[in-house]
Amino acid sequence: MLLRQSALPTILFLFLIVSCGESPKKDKDKVEENIAKTDTVTTTQIDSTAIEEEEEETFQLTEENAIDFFFDYSKNLKKDKVKITTTMGSFTVQLYDDVPYHKANFIYLARQKYFDSTQFHRVVKDFIIQGGNSDDKRTARKRGKIGRYLLPPDAKKGYKHHRGTISMPSSERDNPHKLASPYEFFIVVTEPGSYHLDGSYTPFGRVIEGMDVVDAINNVPVGDGDWPFKNVYILKAEVL
Repeated sequence: MLLRQSALPTILFLFLIVSCGESPKKDKDKVEENIAKTDTVTTTQIDSTAIEEEEEETFQLTEENAIDFFFDYSKNLKKDKVKITTTMGSFTVQLYDDVPYHKANFIYLARQKYFDSTQFHRVVKDFIIQGGNSDDKRTARKRGKIGRYLLPPDAKKGYKHHRGTISMPSSERDNPHKLASPYEFFIVVTEPGSYHLDGSYTPFGRVIEGMDVVDAINNVPVGDGDWPFKNVYILKAEVL
């Protein structure tokens, strides 16, 4: 087990620096509470392809460019499914086309291999499983490389937090408009759903295969902060 109780303050501090999110609460009355969790060459000698590759490698998302980036990125998306393979099995989510920023963000992060080696770090029995974070410093480094940004809420498309819905927690930092924390997600396991979350979080897809794996993750023993005693890793996220 990677997490130790004595390491929790350091880990939580790291999460706050990187991009901590507000997690959905099981108790309806507590939904609004926050959780922290070279050689010199002339211009004519430089290959233009190399320049483009270098620019792509150094590109970072920010709060100033993220919306325009995902708006353009969503225009060319032909795929809408992501298969998530975990240490307990795999499940597949289908993303909603009319929630474009969140769909584009999730697919972009999957293609950047961000989710690989992250964990389901919060498991609340008969409520949700929440993934996309980790107690591994590699996760913080990956976030730093991709960038620091938030997404606008999009909770008015009529989607509800039915069982199997994948949704995005909101950031807690100076965030009166409930902007979404893009690196994490949660999946509802409540039967028939957790509708007190509607309007506060953005549903952007649903599990279409492997809900039994989601339920199995939801049943693992957990400790303080709802973190599983035995880490449940995301091994790979594949865009289908």
